Amino acid sequence: MGNDKKIAVQHTHDNDLTHSMVHYLLAIHKLKEMKGYARVTDIANEMGLTKGSVSTALNNLRKRDLVVEDESKFLSLSESGHQAVHDILSSRTLLFYFLKDIVGVTEETAHKDSCLMEHLMSEETRNMFFKFMQSLCNGEAKKMVFNTSFDFNQFDHPAEFIDIQKGDSYLK
Repeated sequence: MGNDKKIAVQHTHDNDLTHSMVHYLLAIHKLKEMKGYARVTDIANEMGLTKGSVSTALNNLRKRDLVVEDESKFLSLSESGHQAVHDILSSRTLLFYFLKDIVGVTEETAHKDSCLMEHLMSEETRNMFFKFMQSLCNGEAKKMVFNTSFDFNQFDHPAEFIDIQKGDSYLK
């Protein structure tokens, strides 16, 4: 026991993104994809909140360099905000299919639970979880074959999977 070394592991909570912050980032991302722009009013309507609540939250996201605003008051995700959204959507997609197709919960439960867990997953876990799901679907995990309606085999590496995330497309 004298030679035990503690390894510092960065947990997702270290990046300080809350569930609420994630929803703001996802709303901006969705609005930009659907309409080509996002304003405070659009985000408030999308999320069913007041403009005041949205403004307060956006100030916090701006301070974290996750959101930028142009001179016309149009909002966009910064490079780091965009990467955070792709990471979150990748985690959500992995969790959704795992819960629905492997664990066997209903689609509604898989959606709700994956939404609750998406921002808690570290990059390391997301990458290893992807590889795990891929191996399950290939039957490489000790001859245990699980079927899922998502084709993990279309990707050679988790980064390819993360790069294509655009939204809740796994929900149709």
